[in-house]
Amino acid sequence: MKEIELTFTNKKITVEQGKTAVQVLASMAEFAPQLKDIMAVRVNNEIRPLVGRLNVNAVIEPVFVNTRDGAAIYRRSLCFLLAAASHALFPGVRLLVGHSLDYGYYYTVEKDTPLTESEISAIKAKMKEIVEKDLPIARQYLSYADATALLEKLNLVETRKMLNYNCPPQLRVNTLEDFSDLYFGPLVASTGSLKVFDLLPYQKGFLLRYPVTTEPNTLPPFKDIPKLFNIYSEYKNWGKRLGVTSAASLNQLIHDGRTDDFIDITETLQDKRISQIADMIHERKDTKVVLIAGPSSSGKTTTSKKLALQLQSIGYQPKVISLDNYYVGRDENPLDENGKPDYECLEALDIGLLNENLIDLFEGKTVDIPSYDFTAGKRFYAGNTMKLHEEDILIMEGIHGLNDKLTPRIPQNLKFKIYLSALTQLNLDDHNRIPTSDNRLIRRIVRDNNFRGKSASDTISMWDNVQAGERKHIFPFQSNADAMLNTALDYELGVLKVYAEPLLRCVSPSQHEYAEARRLLQFLEYFSPIPSNYVPKHSIIREFIGGSAFSY
Repeated sequence: MKEIELTFTNKKITVEQGKTAVQVLASMAEFAPQLKDIMAVRVNNEIRPLVGRLNVNAVIEPVFVNTRDGAAIYRRSLCFLLAAASHALFPGVRLLVGHSLDYGYYYTVEKDTPLTESEISAIKAKMKEIVEKDLPIARQYLSYADATALLEKLNLVETRKMLNYNCPPQLRVNTLEDFSDLYFGPLVASTGSLKVFDLLPYQKGFLLRYPVTTEPNTLPPFKDIPKLFNIYSEYKNWGKRLGVTSAASLNQLIHDGRTDDFIDITETLQDKRISQIADMIHERKDTKVVLIAGPSSSGKTTTSKKLALQLQSIGYQPKVISLDNYYVGRDENPLDENGKPDYECLEALDIGLLNENLIDLFEGKTVDIPSYDFTAGKRFYAGNTMKLHEEDILIMEGIHGLNDKLTPRIPQNLKFKIYLSALTQLNLDDHNRIPTSDNRLIRRIVRDNNFRGKSASDTISMWDNVQAGERKHIFPFQSNADAMLNTALDYELGVLKVYAEPLLRCVSPSQHEYAEARRLLQFLEYFSPIPSNYVPKHSIIREFIGGSAFSY
């Protein structure tokens, strides 16, 4: 039997070619006790399932459950477990995954009446039973014809439809007892690993709740965000009315030559929502400053410009203050736990000066507005002044906009706070959702390459830190928003695909970011391309691909 060499962090070993990753790890004293916490392995920077066979010389790294990649595998496997349990109790009934909500995924079923609490409890009990049995999750390859026949038999409608537009000769299928499904990433080796979860009845469905990445053995208390849920529900119902709820239905629309009409409708809907927010601001009468916040690549800059136009149309003269101009400067900037400058913390801004300037502006005084030199790391004054007249209104966008500690001296009635999020209502299929963070990461990869000279690996490498900042500085304050706006456009992944795929293919297996690049490439395979000339010049997507009618 041929042998291969495997390189771990501290050692190299020689094993027989064809052994599975779990066999190798179980034979190593340092990993055997931790097997229950290992979700998969990195093999030459590609994340592979534990049951996958090792056939070439490789650098190996276990993927633990308390890491981002490990948590993603755990959650994906929980979704598969739920689908298998639902199939066992309600065969033929379509289970439909929705968006995420506070460490949970929202699910509904396609039947005449929603699931009752007792039915949800029965599914939960079935899931626990399967976990206790520690059943293996098998992987097998089926021919295209066999796979499509299986999906039709299991009534996986959208998954079957997706294979009309992506037609590989064979497909990898995951199987648990008599249920099979397609999942676009590794799953755990057996169900015994999936002990921490809950099903919580919610609205017309239920939430599949999962642990926080860093605390994989406990579930956090549920914190409802009804405004966010209502926005998602509104867009989901809109998608149903148009018949576009999945990647497959979007692809069908593209292939039928209806791309132009769909883009016009989605852009019109978004503009209408921005117009409605402008009307809400006007109804408040005493609003002096509009604060816009949202996670990275949620389209804050373009939204600010579009909102300014809507406010102008109803008689306002918007003026913009950039929070970047209020950085305290490199010498005074706080340090993070690693001793590096933390430019995202609230204390990186001169809150005192900002509030003093705002109060003076609201009192009708002329104010010297600072500028900031990012090269020198210092604030300076370049003679820029501002004075607010009766019809003027301020717009400020930044990550701390929803945090009242940014503007503690400004009365609440003078502030209108807007939260942005890119909540696509599309799924890949019935059971594979499109994470908001994936949508935003692809936007950012394209923008960073177009306007900041960064490679895909550069953007991927800093994405964890970006998300950590969002969890700390943005997400906890979502409920403070007076209005929420969904900035996702349901056609955008077809456009971004054209730009992102060549960038992602340049990430090498020798780079740690390769696993994420591969995952995103596999995800984008399921979208038909849309040429950029279809995108209107005022679209938020132009912020990322270029060619906008706005100046940035």
